[in-house]
Amino acid sequence: MYTFSNRLKITAIVLIILGAIGITSGFMSSDKTYEEVEQMLAAESHHGGGHDAAASHGETKGHDTHKAETAHGESHTSASSHGEAKGSHDKVDEHRKHVEHVQHAIHNRPYSALYIAAFFFMMIALGVLAFYAVQYAAQAGWSPLLFRVMEGITYYLLPGALIVVAIAVFAGDHIFVWMNPDMVNPESEHFDKLVYGKKGWLNTTGFVIRALVFIGGWSAYRYFSRKFSLAQDEASDNKNFKKTFRISAAFLVFFLYTESMMSWDWIMSVDPHWFSTLFGWYVLAGMMVCGITVIALITMYLKGKGLLPHVNDSHLHDLAKFMFAFSIFWTYLWFSQFMLIWYSNIPEEVTYFVTRIEDYKLPFFGMLAMNFIFPLLLLMNSDYKRIPWFVVMAGLVILGGHYLDIFNMIMPATVGDHWHIGIPEISSVLFFAGLFILIVFYAISKQPLTAKRNPFIKESEHFHY
Repeated sequence: MYTFSNRLKITAIVLIILGAIGITSGFMSSDKTYEEVEQMLAAESHHGGGHDAAASHGETKGHDTHKAETAHGESHTSASSHGEAKGSHDKVDEHRKHVEHVQHAIHNRPYSALYIAAFFFMMIALGVLAFYAVQYAAQAGWSPLLFRVMEGITYYLLPGALIVVAIAVFAGDHIFVWMNPDMVNPESEHFDKLVYGKKGWLNTTGFVIRALVFIGGWSAYRYFSRKFSLAQDEASDNKNFKKTFRISAAFLVFFLYTESMMSWDWIMSVDPHWFSTLFGWYVLAGMMVCGITVIALITMYLKGKGLLPHVNDSHLHDLAKFMFAFSIFWTYLWFSQFMLIWYSNIPEEVTYFVTRIEDYKLPFFGMLAMNFIFPLLLLMNSDYKRIPWFVVMAGLVILGGHYLDIFNMIMPATVGDHWHIGIPEISSVLFFAGLFILIVFYAISKQPLTAKRNPFIKESEHFHY
């Protein structure tokens, strides 16, 4: 039985404290006034060696106006003066809008960073829950030795998912623009006809109700499958295993529907003008590869502590195969989505990728390299899948790549081209990593690590590939 070590507890608590300090600092530093943002932009423009686009445009207009005055003579002085005043007013108005836009982006950044990290760790637990259900529904013989690890990871799902929803509601239109009531008010200057047309689905009440249905269904399956799994250890027959088999098959149907709707609500709706019919599958692929990667990392950690003695390199090989397979599946879905949208070149759709390619070059192309090229090179060879440190290295790259994937989904819609990976982003990851470690290893320490009465436990113990 695993004992949650004081060293790991302290590490988790330190991560949480450091993360909380950084998150607080991020929110405080983002609370900039109009004048402060204006000064910041002026300093950036000065260091850039030139004026911003609006100023240059204004100067050009002023120069053209002056030429027109000379050509037409003094008889048109009054009209020209009016034109200059109008041009000057337009220039000031454009400058004001630009400063307000940047100010809004700066205010959005800590909310977005917090939400991205919260969703990332929640989706790991949800991916593991789906993988766990698949193992039961398929009556897989190789994996029962890993069930306690999976059950421990899924313990994070309920608090993690509730935190995601709480952040979403608290942040409001800092992340989800459709939560701004002005967007569905025809009398407001911010009225958006497209968002108004979707208000039957995109409204805060519906968002929260759907979220509670999703979380309730996922948590109910997690509770009963764990309950039956533990009861099976003390049973003299396989009734509890059969119960888990039946509810796992039903859960997978529920999961496929709710995961798709969750991906629309919690991620795709940050940009309500854009949609993709592949998006639910795309998020699912990333979720699965991250979940399986964390199963492998925690299993190797416990194995290194002298626990899980029957877990061998064949189990590690199978986990690494799934990591590789879902990485390729993710790439297939990413390319399918990208190619169809890019080739059709419909402005409302292609702008999603144009924004990311132009303003997010490093995270966009870096994410592709980390999620496809690295797994392809590192995990293609069958022998490498049996080497623990090699799988750890590949796993860390994969997790980093899929964090960037979520980053690319959220940030362009909330902060535009004013993105950074700094204190708010790093602190948010540290905070939720600490919380994840604390909750998951607490759960793992509460029960024996082997599901000793599972009908396939002997097959799992003697599994060799």
